[in-house]
Amino acid sequence: MVPLRIVWGVSRALWSQTIDRPAVVVGFGGYPSIPALTAAWVLRRPRMLHEQNGVLGRVNQVFARRVDKVACGTWPTALPAGVVGEPTGNPVRQAVLDRAAAPYIPPGDYPMALVVIGGSQGARILSEVVPKAVAALPEALRDRLRVAHQARDEDATEATRLYAEAGVRAEVEPFFTDIPRRLSEAQLVISRSGASSVADISVIGRPSILVPYAAATGDHQRANARGLVDAGAAVLMPENALDARTLARHIAAILDNPAAAEAMARNALSVGRPDATDRLLALVEGLGGQR
Repeated sequence: MVPLRIVWGVSRALWSQTIDRPAVVVGFGGYPSIPALTAAWVLRRPRMLHEQNGVLGRVNQVFARRVDKVACGTWPTALPAGVVGEPTGNPVRQAVLDRAAAPYIPPGDYPMALVVIGGSQGARILSEVVPKAVAALPEALRDRLRVAHQARDEDATEATRLYAEAGVRAEVEPFFTDIPRRLSEAQLVISRSGASSVADISVIGRPSILVPYAAATGDHQRANARGLVDAGAAVLMPENALDARTLARHIAAILDNPAAAEAMARNALSVGRPDATDRLLALVEGLGGQR
């Protein structure tokens, strides 16, 4: 059924592009982009890919050598031999741009914000480990923490209980509508390393501990984290190495060292691409101008 739908989609795209004569065709990955990119390749129209992750998705792998430009949302991006990528960054929401490079308040002897993000639906492993890690922190540090933790509904009750037992003020919710504000006010972020999360953290500029989703296709979340880790802006904690004691050590090492935390925040900004939309637009317009 899927191949037939793709064939039908390609035929429709060929007809549409023959009539409309687009200046440029851009694919953002996934099976829905196959018909448009195939038609553009057949008709020899300028074409471009945008890959948000540090590893090409299946469809983008197929087309990487059949397009004129490959825009990379995450840098570095693993590319096939002979393919040159353009490091554009990933576009972020206006709410994130409004907080871009917001002044960072380093850790100190005052209430500090720890933001825990598990992706769009939370992450069970973070809900299991982070509260225990916070509970294992020295009391003087623990008492100054204010935690905002995104957790799935089925994990929220237990996470809330663990924070309460540790005497830590915590908001545990399945979804926060004001993540950009919370990131900008955070002293430290613990997060999955999805492309959007990494982009938000780097554009706002915050120290982070990144826990890649181990089952992500092509281990792309680990690749997404690489830029921040290599820049000295983040600590990488693979799932198979994530335990409360080790995580507590990393949290304390950052929050007990204001100078190091401030350096991590600056390093995160060095990776951020708040102008990603403009960079993408420039590539598209450049290709369109070659016609």
